[in-house]
Amino acid sequence: MTAINFAWSELGGDPALLSRVSTSAREGALQGRLPVRELARACVGACALAAAELGARRAGRADVPRVQVDDGAVATAFHSERHLQVDGRAPVVFAPLSRFWRTADGWVRTHANYPHHRARLLDVLGVPEDVAAVEAALARRSTLEVEEAVYEAGGLAVALRTPKEWAAHEQAAEVGRRPLVERGRLDSAPARVPPPLDGPVLLPAAGLRVLDLTRVLAGPVATRTLALLGADVLRLDPPHLPELPDQHADTGFGKRSALLDLTADRRAFEELLARADVVVTGYRPGALDRFGLSPEALAERRPGLVVAQVSAWGAYGPWRGRRGFDSLVQVATGIAALEGSAGQPGALPAQALDHGTGYLLAAAVLRALTEQSYEGGGRSVRLALARTAGWLVHDVEADGPGDASYDGPGPWLTETDSALGRLRHALPPVSFDGGPADWARPPVSWGSGPARWV
Repeated sequence: MTAINFAWSELGGDPALLSRVSTSAREGALQGRLPVRELARACVGACALAAAELGARRAGRADVPRVQVDDGAVATAFHSERHLQVDGRAPVVFAPLSRFWRTADGWVRTHANYPHHRARLLDVLGVPEDVAAVEAALARRSTLEVEEAVYEAGGLAVALRTPKEWAAHEQAAEVGRRPLVERGRLDSAPARVPPPLDGPVLLPAAGLRVLDLTRVLAGPVATRTLALLGADVLRLDPPHLPELPDQHADTGFGKRSALLDLTADRRAFEELLARADVVVTGYRPGALDRFGLSPEALAERRPGLVVAQVSAWGAYGPWRGRRGFDSLVQVATGIAALEGSAGQPGALPAQALDHGTGYLLAAAVLRALTEQSYEGGGRSVRLALARTAGWLVHDVEADGPGDASYDGPGPWLTETDSALGRLRHALPPVSFDGGPADWARPPVSWGSGPARWV
């Protein structure tokens, strides 16, 4: 089974619609030892097909628009955080302390982009913010000792494992027992059919309200995609956790941004929820439950809601409560070992677990909305980076080199003026006949808008 066939099946899609998808394969796009190009193409293609399906449903069309997937557009979009420029300035992707380090018995990778994670790492090691000092401290400890100590302190560090070592881990077993896309019913609310679409551009999510409670990077990619397709996406962040500016600019296209303290201002959130169609969360499983934001609790207060969740390690197993990012999931699941050479760990050619899972999450939301329009009922969808990693390592098959070559991102980059400055950015890879070619509006400053629907 090809990767897109599998992804579409996991989303519950009609296999007959796969004939509507055409691909421009390009040699050299997302080149690595693992079939990243094929995974990326499948995730974007499934998302575009889900968008076209919902668009046809809302426009009253018998035929689903044709979908085009170009490896060049996909590869460029999967590097969107690297291609972004603000007034000509290159982005900051990883902080100096976010990297691989030698330990006494192997390798560990840390993630210290956010100040609070950086502080916790340094506290555990008992050293100042100095690369040489961190290097010396880690060289005296074992990988598993570092992993556990930093985790207990609320920081982020993961030991390098081979695929075999990960397969023996209890978390890998838990993840492997789940489907790529977990889908469920939340209630039996009547069908809430969005109004018919009309206009020169087919926007499948037009008129839908999406509450975006996500951070880095899969969740924001998903909601950025829903914004492209016409949804009113309102991203909410706690005032005490500022987003990294370049990251916010890259994933903020088409969205509005507001600050909301869920502890102090529950009434404002409940007013937003009462008119929301979709809630997307990207925090650790269970982290938002104390605010009444589990899928079941949300659907009880807003019947018919679609709730989408994404996490690093999955909502089950001993690591379900752990923080994680794409780079760390690559290290734990054996990807970094497979992509390495000469005794050095490596990495995928892009943060493909984040981007791929993000497009799949958007696709799952779109398919849930389509199913709702026929059957009613609230829906839950859930994905995990570790599950996407397992799919990539074990099940995605490489195909031929392609009919053309990927000679760089140029054709799929554009420039846009914004409140943040002049932005160079990647164009969206989700493409279907009559669909949008770019976002309707650029990103805004973090937390600059009101926490209410327009």
